[in-house]
Amino acid sequence: MIERRAFEGLGNAHHGWLKARHHFSFASYYDPARERWGALRVWNDDEIAPRTGFDPHPHANMEIITYVREGAITHEDSLGNRGRTEAGDVQVMSAGTGIRHAEYNLEDETTRIFQIWIEPTRRGGQPAWGAKPFPKGDRSGRFVTLASGFAGDDEALPIRAEARVLGASLKAGETVEYALGDGRHAYLVAAKGSVEVNGVTLDTRDGAAIKAEPVLTVTATQDAELVLVDAA
Repeated sequence: MIERRAFEGLGNAHHGWLKARHHFSFASYYDPARERWGALRVWNDDEIAPRTGFDPHPHANMEIITYVREGAITHEDSLGNRGRTEAGDVQVMSAGTGIRHAEYNLEDETTRIFQIWIEPTRRGGQPAWGAKPFPKGDRSGRFVTLASGFAGDDEALPIRAEARVLGASLKAGETVEYALGDGRHAYLVAAKGSVEVNGVTLDTRDGAAIKAEPVLTVTATQDAELVLVDAA
């Protein structure tokens, strides 16, 4: 089963400094059919104006993954962490028992991100933050695990959920496959370009909610950049 969620039909909010599209119910956007996909709770497509951003605010009991599509995001939190994550790279925050953080676009250009929230396997725990570069060349023609809660995914950023966040870059005409386990929920977004996934066409920034598909066969119809979540 693959449900295409066209970018134009996503929930949206415009706050002047922030333009947001919501793949799932979030803030003032509510759709009872789009409250979650397994443990995946939020997928926001955010455009943040230069020299603006999210002032300090709290989170708890959520794994928050930020994939930077264009520009860069600068993170600050109540643990004293600070870091700048550039396009193509990823940061992860395990909110645990509670953390306050801010996310700023300190650049002179618009920053575009995907922010993905996944519910943790267990509540609580010491909050944590980390970031890592993931060169796009390393994921050319294949999925690379960017964040994971599974043992053995040693090159990925750790999260506290039975989930993986993966990225791939495909040239037009290239195909990549991903095996989806029984009972798993996948959500795929074409950050750039367009693809077909098991025969379903996704244009730029469309989403696909996927389950009961043992193998995902993704073929690029244009040069494409993909982000995939595989969650319980």
